[in-house]
Amino acid sequence: MTTTDPTAPVTVDEETISAYRRDGVVRIRSIIGRDEAARFAAAATEWTAGADDLFKESKIFNQYVNVWQQNDVLRELTLDPRLAAAATALAGVPLRIWHDQLLIKPPHNGAATEFHQDAPYWPHAGSRASLSAWIALVDVPVERGCMTFIPGSQDHQDLRRQDLSDRDDLFRAAPDLRWEKRLTIPLQAGDCTFHNAYLAHSATPNFTDDPRIAHVNIYFDAEATFTGAGHVVTDGLDLTAGQPLDHPRFPTV
Repeated sequence: MTTTDPTAPVTVDEETISAYRRDGVVRIRSIIGRDEAARFAAAATEWTAGADDLFKESKIFNQYVNVWQQNDVLRELTLDPRLAAAATALAGVPLRIWHDQLLIKPPHNGAATEFHQDAPYWPHAGSRASLSAWIALVDVPVERGCMTFIPGSQDHQDLRRQDLSDRDDLFRAAPDLRWEKRLTIPLQAGDCTFHNAYLAHSATPNFTDDPRIAHVNIYFDAEATFTGAGHVVTDGLDLTAGQPLDHPRFPTV
């Protein structure tokens, strides 16, 4: 699937869907155009320019959550129908936006994002399918901090949350995964990976002179319910434990 027209109908072929459901990850080339990626990268750079912690070497990456509620240009990317259509086809169930995030890995930061799963951090119950669309807004070769995945590890759905800064933490929780094959996926600007929320993944340090800029749309099962656990995205929303997350912050797509 390749399309750079945000109004164009989106189809994901059966081979791609099958690969995603087997491995937990697929790469889709040019899901947005390079010119679009450059526009969104410029918006991201401008919007985050005033952040006190931007490009500090002590951090693994700089993370900005729910950007779609704060920046009109990046809102377009979070709500882009091409991404939503692809995510829905891969998941096979109706979805909501959980949140978006800008992930900026500073130049020469020297810090890896260690292997972890996303889902254990989230206060969701009964989610049949959750996944992230990780959109490269700049070229992301291995040396700039692209991601590595452990295909099939999405079957481990009972693990505790893992420490992103501890290279061995996931493997203490699931020792068998240490010996599984790994898949490293470099991306060009406008490319995207979709990965299952339970898929173990990591990212290399950024050894280059330029920041790694990625925008992530996170989708979850529209019928999932709230566990009641605290989370920065749900705190203060007066959600009811055991009920669906039916709130304007989590629109259906």
